[in-house]
Amino acid sequence: MENQVSEKVNCLIIGSGPAGYTAAIYASRANLKPVLYQGIQPGGQLTITTEVENYPGYPDGIQGPEMMVNFEKQAARMGADIRYGLATKVDFSSHPLKVQIDEEKWIEANSVIISTGASAKWLGIPSEQRLNGFGVSACAVCDGFFFKGKEVAIVGAGDTAAEEALYLSKLCSTVHMIVRRDQMRASKVMQDRVINTDNIKVYWNSETDDIIGEKKVEAVKIKNNQTKEFSTIPVSAFFVAIGHEPNSSIFKGWIDMDETGYIKTIPGTAKTNILGVFAAGDVQDKNYRQAVTAAGSGCMAALDAERYLGEQGLH
Repeated sequence: MENQVSEKVNCLIIGSGPAGYTAAIYASRANLKPVLYQGIQPGGQLTITTEVENYPGYPDGIQGPEMMVNFEKQAARMGADIRYGLATKVDFSSHPLKVQIDEEKWIEANSVIISTGASAKWLGIPSEQRLNGFGVSACAVCDGFFFKGKEVAIVGAGDTAAEEALYLSKLCSTVHMIVRRDQMRASKVMQDRVINTDNIKVYWNSETDDIIGEKKVEAVKIKNNQTKEFSTIPVSAFFVAIGHEPNSSIFKGWIDMDETGYIKTIPGTAKTNILGVFAAGDVQDKNYRQAVTAAGSGCMAALDAERYLGEQGLH
C-alpha cells in the first residue's frame, strides 16, 4: 500500500473539544501515551461561546475559550502530546488503524478516539457569510446579549430554534422568527411557548432571501412561499438556528452512521462498529450536545480504549 507510515502511536485522539481533551486526560493517566490532533477549531465549539454557566464546579460561570484553555492545560499536564493538525483521511481496513494528517503524514494507531464534534449549519446566502460576526450569528446564547432591547430575526423551526427564540425574547424588544413551512418541527411544548410569547412574531411559509446591510445587519428580506411576496424587516441581528452537522465525513464508508452523519456507538459504550475505534462528544450525540455530556463521553472513550488495548495485549 502506498500510504507511507511515518509514526506509530498507541492511542490517537482526533479533535479537541471537551470530549477530546477529557479523553486525553484519562488516556494519559492510564499511561496510553495519547497523541491528540486539535483539528480545524482547537477547543471546539466552546471557543465561540461566551459565558458557560451550566458546567458543574464553576459557581460564577466561566468564559468558553478560557474553559477550553484549562482543559488543554490539564491534558498537557497529564502528559498528552497535543498537536496542531487536521485528520484528512483514514484507512480502517486493517490493524493497526491508519490516519492521515494534513493530507500528507500517515500515522498508525492501535486505537483511535474520534471527537471531531459538530458544526453549525448555514443557509448558504452570500450576505450571511459577509456579515458573519457583524450581526449574523449561529449562537443566540453567545451573542444575544449584544442586541439587548433591539429587534432581531431568527431562522429555524426545531427545538434549538424555539429555545433560542425564547432566550432572545427575554433580551430583545421583538424576535422575528422565520419558519419555512406552515408548522414547526419543535416539540409541542416548545411551540406553545413560542406562540404564547408576545414579542415573538412567527412568519410561516417564509424563507430568507437576503440579509441587508453594508457593514452590519440592518434588515432581513424574506419571501412568503405561498403568496410569493417579499417583505423587508428592519433588524439589528440575524440568528441562524437550522441545526448542526457532525464533522464525520472522513469516516464515511468505514464507520456506521445515522442518516444525518452522526456516528453510531454501541449503547452504553463509546465503541463503534470497528474494533479499536471509539467516538465521543457531539460527533455521536445529537440529543444533548452539552459540554458536560461531551466530557463524560470522552472519559468513556478513554476507558473503553484502555480496556481494548489491555485485551489486545497492547497496554
